Amino acid sequence: MRQGEYFQSGGEVSSLVVGSDPQRFPAFWDGAPQAEVDSERAFLKKLGFSKPFLEILAKRATSNGTSLEAELLADGRVREDAYYGALARVLELPFLPDIDPATIADRPGVDTQLLLPRMVRCHLPDRAPAIAIVPSAREIANGEAQICCMLGIRQRVVVTTPSAIRSAVWRVGAIRRGKQASEALFDARPDLSARIVISGQQGFVAGLCLTPIALSFFLLPSASLLVMHMLLSLCYFLALWIRGLASVLGEILTKQRPLRDPGELPVYTVLVALYQEQEVVAQLVDRLNKLNWPRSRLDIKLVCEERDNDTIQALRNLELKPEYEIVTVPDVGPRTKPKALNYALEAARGDYVVIYDAEDRPHPDQLLEAFQRFQLRPDDVACLQAPLIVSNAQEGWLSALFALEYAGLFRRILPLLGDLRQPMPLGGTSNHFRIGPLRSAGGWDPFNVTEDADLGLRFHRLGYRAEMIRRPTLEDAPTDKRVWLAQRSRWMKGWMQTWLVLMRQPRKLSGELGPAGTLVFHVMITGMLLSALGHPLIVGFVALAIWRLLNIGFSTPLEQMLLALDSFNTFGSYVLFVAMGYKAMSMDERRRVGDKWRYVPLYWLLISLAAWRALIELYTNPFLWRKTPHRPAVRMAKTAETDAVEGSSLQSTR
Repeated sequence: MRQGEYFQSGGEVSSLVVGSDPQRFPAFWDGAPQAEVDSERAFLKKLGFSKPFLEILAKRATSNGTSLEAELLADGRVREDAYYGALARVLELPFLPDIDPATIADRPGVDTQLLLPRMVRCHLPDRAPAIAIVPSAREIANGEAQICCMLGIRQRVVVTTPSAIRSAVWRVGAIRRGKQASEALFDARPDLSARIVISGQQGFVAGLCLTPIALSFFLLPSASLLVMHMLLSLCYFLALWIRGLASVLGEILTKQRPLRDPGELPVYTVLVALYQEQEVVAQLVDRLNKLNWPRSRLDIKLVCEERDNDTIQALRNLELKPEYEIVTVPDVGPRTKPKALNYALEAARGDYVVIYDAEDRPHPDQLLEAFQRFQLRPDDVACLQAPLIVSNAQEGWLSALFALEYAGLFRRILPLLGDLRQPMPLGGTSNHFRIGPLRSAGGWDPFNVTEDADLGLRFHRLGYRAEMIRRPTLEDAPTDKRVWLAQRSRWMKGWMQTWLVLMRQPRKLSGELGPAGTLVFHVMITGMLLSALGHPLIVGFVALAIWRLLNIGFSTPLEQMLLALDSFNTFGSYVLFVAMGYKAMSMDERRRVGDKWRYVPLYWLLISLAAWRALIELYTNPFLWRKTPHRPAVRMAKTAETDAVEGSSLQSTR
């Protein structure tokens, strides 16, 4: 290995230059002997830091399991370039505040510098290749960093900053990483990827089934309609059954758990995929700043498309704190949220990862609750889903019914599935992961436009599972019908993609999910899709049957039975939709919804319209990601904010 090359598991020259094997500096560092802490404090005092300030840093370092230097940089009162410039002067070495990516070769191991930036080899113009190092106060205090002066390479060593290395390395090999983010899952497990919309075998089976169905409708239209009618009614009944079960058992099976003193905390990575979000990034950063987690233990990555200059500039204008990093994603492969998350995941330094959306306002204690729950649960619990609460239900009937829908889903149905250890389709945000299972599962599918539901079901297939936590995230629902329809169409298309992926090998799927899990999958996904597509037909059947009853009368008992079943399914679904949401809501939420529940029939017809639009788009443009525009929550009711902070909105969840 040549001097200055990247280390992956230690190395002769790298350890001599920076004074340590890199594995002594993991993301979750377990503290250090008191003698090393004292030497670090003495060195920082020589740099001019006051004794009271160093005592504060020492207390934080002891509490968080970090170093004084880590707490100093996380504090934000000392700029990173100023600090490392001072270290360069102590070492009597040149300081390089920025690194030109063109001077770094895309060699094996360069990506390790995204996780732990310690050293890069730079090919500077008009001079021999330089070794840019990131020394630490502890190394200098212990005399370890001085060894580079004894190797005859002093003239080749420069000091730089962790941010300078990360910024340069991100741009080195960006296209390679972009392709990997897009193709890794398909290359490793093509059977789990939605890149191929319909497999050849599925196309053959579909043709084999649709041909006799079409023929039967042509030859026996009445009998065929009757069979289709009965199948749709059965789907509705099963969906009604699971909603009723969740409404009754959801509250019984959930328990509230107070937070305890967590002790030392690991690094927690926060990923936020952003696209054309310049209007809400200030609100987002403000809410992330309120997270109750040591700043020295946060790794917040704001992931932007490289062409989205407006969002990137808006973030730079905010003067972000040291724990933030702007990651720009190259324009390679599908331009989707899951691809962006995969791209950033490679550099995630945390033991745990959480996903937020641009408009999210998470509860300040959400990370603490998730971490403590992970400590109490077995390793097969790979994901914890936080409840999502719609805070703008008062703005119109569309957002009010969205709030009812979310209340029933995140505070009744998903908690029930988690407690019963059944497959859980995740929500698109506020998912907390153990990073090991997330990576072993292949991350997110870049070609699935509802990557959340797909990943939740994939976890279950691979032997993992998901549960719910209690502390919520606030969101605003769309109030414009066109925006709502575009968002819901994307969701429906993604659920169709997920269904097609899972149904490539139905027998294998049944073995992976088990009988109960297979039933849950078909009720939650298959039944939901068929119900959405068939809802206008069921409504039409009911209307036609009522007209016949009033004008002609029924000719057979079967027609009477079908009318009764259709009426029960349709109106029962409406009633349970409202009742389950109302039961999960706080009194303030119910007041904001008011009497807008009366629009449920129209809401369900809109869902059906979105489903048919999604079916068409699945054929014409399967990977199109319809962006949902967001705006700051300036009109959010104070009661919604109070509910989220105090947890009173979740009377019936953990």
